[in-house]
Amino acid sequence: MSDVARLAGVSHQTVSRVLNNHPSVRQETRERVLRAVHQLNYRPNALARGLAARRSKVIGVISFDTILYGPAATLLGIERAARAAGYGINIVTLERLDRSGVAAAIDALSEQSVAGVVLIAPMVSAAVAVHGLPTGVPAVLVEPGVDGELPSVSVDQVAGARLAVEHLLALGHETVVHIAGPRDWLEARDRLEGWRLALETAGRRVPPVITGDWSPRAGYEIGQSLAERRDVSAVFCANDHQALGLLRALHQRRVRVPEDVSVVGFDDIPEAEYFTPPLTTVRQDFDEVGRRCVAALLDLLNGSVGDARPSPVEPTLVVRASSGGRPS
Repeated sequence: MSDVARLAGVSHQTVSRVLNNHPSVRQETRERVLRAVHQLNYRPNALARGLAARRSKVIGVISFDTILYGPAATLLGIERAARAAGYGINIVTLERLDRSGVAAAIDALSEQSVAGVVLIAPMVSAAVAVHGLPTGVPAVLVEPGVDGELPSVSVDQVAGARLAVEHLLALGHETVVHIAGPRDWLEARDRLEGWRLALETAGRRVPPVITGDWSPRAGYEIGQSLAERRDVSAVFCANDHQALGLLRALHQRRVRVPEDVSVVGFDDIPEAEYFTPPLTTVRQDFDEVGRRCVAALLDLLNGSVGDARPSPVEPTLVVRASSGGRPS
């Protein structure tokens, strides 16, 4: 608003009156202010102006339209933590997390008088989108790998992948094949990095990466070709749904798990312990992610300045029947 006032040659108060359609502004002045608004592409930000003044007990959450377990569980963790802190949540879901979508979501949330915003940003496009947040909006970012000034909370995806691979190597496998997630997902990128680091640290051969999406179908289709290979004894899947499809493909080809091939997933979805066989996987603590997000946002609202890049939430390995020793 100060930039608009400077360009139009008026006071900050005059700009405010024009934007609020106050009658005591001359038409000439009004037109000059509106030209400056248009020239600077200024967007009146109700969220930063009055709504963050603690008049609201609602937290806005910007996510994207998905039923994938990770983002959905993150959203649930935020809702639980907000409720425990005496806040409700208002959710805006986007088809794509790009700059224009985030700006539109901010506008929608500002009309709902939210106190601040949590942005669930699992894709690389979010690295651009977060820079579109209006200055002064109390906001916290969920997901790794996006540099900036916003406080962020994430699970250590690299460490989780290393847990999975190191577990398989400790069982005697010479190397581990990785079915990666989509290239435009930050989590997929970090899990791939953790897989590679674990193998390189152990001095083991790094097989070519096999890239899929997050679906059981991807795991199934890739599993049909892996079942024909005699050089594959251990597979680390980027998520549990891939692992589900892989297990089905191996079963259809009469490849035994874990006697012939060991399988490890990532996420520990509620169904993982009921797979055949029960799935060894890496568990993410989404409730802790939610708690840290809400705590960081409340710190911002209270004027506290904490570490913008705090230590990530540590994952844990859950060992079940799908992983075993290297076949003789």
